[in-house]
Amino acid sequence: MARIYCVEDDDGIRELICCALKTGGYEAVPCSNAAEYKSLMNKKLPDLILLDIMLPDGDGIEILRKLRADSMKKDIPVIMLTAKSSEIDKVNGLENGADDYITKPFGVMELLSRIKAVLRRAGGRSGNQSELLSCEGLDVDMSRRTVSYNGVQVELTYKEFELLSCLMINRSLVMTREKLMEKVWGFQFEGETRTVDAHVKTLRQKLEQAGCSELIQTVRGAGYKIP
Repeated sequence: MARIYCVEDDDGIRELICCALKTGGYEAVPCSNAAEYKSLMNKKLPDLILLDIMLPDGDGIEILRKLRADSMKKDIPVIMLTAKSSEIDKVNGLENGADDYITKPFGVMELLSRIKAVLRRAGGRSGNQSELLSCEGLDVDMSRRTVSYNGVQVELTYKEFELLSCLMINRSLVMTREKLMEKVWGFQFEGETRTVDAHVKTLRQKLEQAGCSELIQTVRGAGYKIP
């Protein structure tokens, strides 16, 4: 049974979510603020976190950043729950490592469906964690989530690593922007693919700085690939 932390300061919403989680067959652990969340994380790690952005004693985005920077906790999937629905807020959450983003109000069935999808993807990632992907001197260690080129470490953000891994796993295949959005960000983000281009640009820059140039190719009118 998957253990899910529900970090939500609104008592009514938190109770509703926990009831839905129990109905869906999950172990629901309620959490009303950042301090309680930190205490729970020091005791036992969850399989997934539902995280509100606006908490009375903390910022959900900052909590997410710290989680992704922690080597022991960075792979825990996170779904952001928030009333903020603007595009920039969604992009901010996704680029800081959120696996999905749900705006309030939302339906219980939609929530359970998103949770199921994120847990399925997380399980797929763990199944590949023993793999070492290599291409022309570039090594991607899935278990340690590290990247190196000819022995030189390349520091990537959470999503940059996911993007590079996806291209490496599907080497020689053309990955459309829509497919990369679905694979890396977990769903089709309202048809918005500019964030994919932005991540490819910064990923290329970091690889080039390490001496690995022209690895990621642009296929005009289609997407990207690693040959």
